[in-house]
Amino acid sequence: MPVESGSSAAARQAKQKRKSHSLSIRRTNSTEQDRSGLQRDLLEGQDSKLPLSLRSNLLDLFSQIEREFENLYIENLELRREIETLNDRLAAEGQTFEGADLAKGALKTKASHSTSQLSQKLKTTYKASTSKIVSSFKATTSRAVCQLVREYVGHRDGIWDLGVTRTQPVVLGTASADHSAMLWSIETGKCLLKYMGHQGSVNSIKFHPTEQMALTASGDQTAHIWRYMVQLPTPQPVADISMPCEDDVDFSDKDEADGEAEGPNDCPSVRVATTTLRSHQGVVIAADWLVGGKQVVTASWDRAANLYDVETSELVHSLTGHDQELTHCCTHPTQRLVVTSSRDTTFRLWDFRDPSIHSVNVFQGHTDTVTSAVFTVGDNVVSGSDDRTVKVWDLKNMRSPIATIRTDSAVNRISVSVNQKIIALPHDNRQVRLFDMSGVRLARLPRSNRQGHRRMVCCSAWCEDNTTCNLFTCGFDRQAIGWNINIPALLQEK
Repeated sequence: MPVESGSSAAARQAKQKRKSHSLSIRRTNSTEQDRSGLQRDLLEGQDSKLPLSLRSNLLDLFSQIEREFENLYIENLELRREIETLNDRLAAEGQTFEGADLAKGALKTKASHSTSQLSQKLKTTYKASTSKIVSSFKATTSRAVCQLVREYVGHRDGIWDLGVTRTQPVVLGTASADHSAMLWSIETGKCLLKYMGHQGSVNSIKFHPTEQMALTASGDQTAHIWRYMVQLPTPQPVADISMPCEDDVDFSDKDEADGEAEGPNDCPSVRVATTTLRSHQGVVIAADWLVGGKQVVTASWDRAANLYDVETSELVHSLTGHDQELTHCCTHPTQRLVVTSSRDTTFRLWDFRDPSIHSVNVFQGHTDTVTSAVFTVGDNVVSGSDDRTVKVWDLKNMRSPIATIRTDSAVNRISVSVNQKIIALPHDNRQVRLFDMSGVRLARLPRSNRQGHRRMVCCSAWCEDNTTCNLFTCGFDRQAIGWNINIPALLQEK
């Protein structure tokens, strides 16, 4: 019997090893195939109405999901190891900072305990919403600052404008795209009167400074002056439905007014205007009374603003010069000054103080449509624009604004409080923000899926003398809202 040499025996053993290794590799590579084949055999033996091809695809998908979970599980284990390593490092640092008088084991236990507490706090923080955390911090001081007091619901379409009467009884007026204007009891939220004399959208409403007369502008190319008489109902107790300012909770775009709103019951109506002003060739978008109430100014999409005599309803002046449609007009509370806003990115100041000279100044501080420009009691003009900015101007030097407020959404018809000069900014994004004249943000009115505006906010109006509601807003969610702003507390938080 021949005897193998040492080299040939070693070669044969290496060959056997390579063979067994190749067999094990083939077995490994075929494991997934064997498993899927076995599972397919099991599926064929089960009673199912699904086609075999569909069941096979589902099986492949579940296998991929299983592999993804396995990978995540492995990554999780690696992360746990890294956390343990970091805990050990923190324990070592704890020993260095605490000094050598404590044992290493005690330091490690103390550091690990602190780390676990910190980790638990971080987990809790990440689970909570950032907005809720912010609200909880501000709730103690802001809950008494901004409160939603009353909702005025009854219009069948969006509300463009609102205002408060300047004579007794003090009521709220709203102008809506449903072709009507309404007068409301501020305390009860009840509709007191409905004006239905327009044939188009009612775009603005302003009240006479001394008499019970209202001025409305409409898409029917006219402005109407009409008289009203209302009797206030007995006030009802106000429910506390307040939420803190800076409430960032925004759960959804819930629209509870998609259906037809129920019109106010037993609400008297007026259908005939005392005076109808007809000179415009386009939509009349806004109108206002000049100081004294003997003249009114209207702004139209025909690019002109008209000055009328109230008693004769005659056109006194046609103010032309804007290159595009007008968006708003406003009069000074104590002087014969008018400011008009336009889509041409400018606003113009018209001076009628001297009867013989009617000067005009053009201001080009914005880069998009100027949605409104309003006077303050002093010598300032505040302008808002679709370029998401609000600018404060000095009438004595209007070459450049004295303050600029930059926001995250287009700004609509703004208002400035008389006494403290707080600017209320209604936004396209359903928010209402309050700023001071220097551009410092004071608050954001609460808004959630439970209260606040659910659509674009079109206008704001202050009424500081009213103890129930001193700020009103309206929007395209078909409602007006009365707010109580604690102005001293608001300024104290600044």
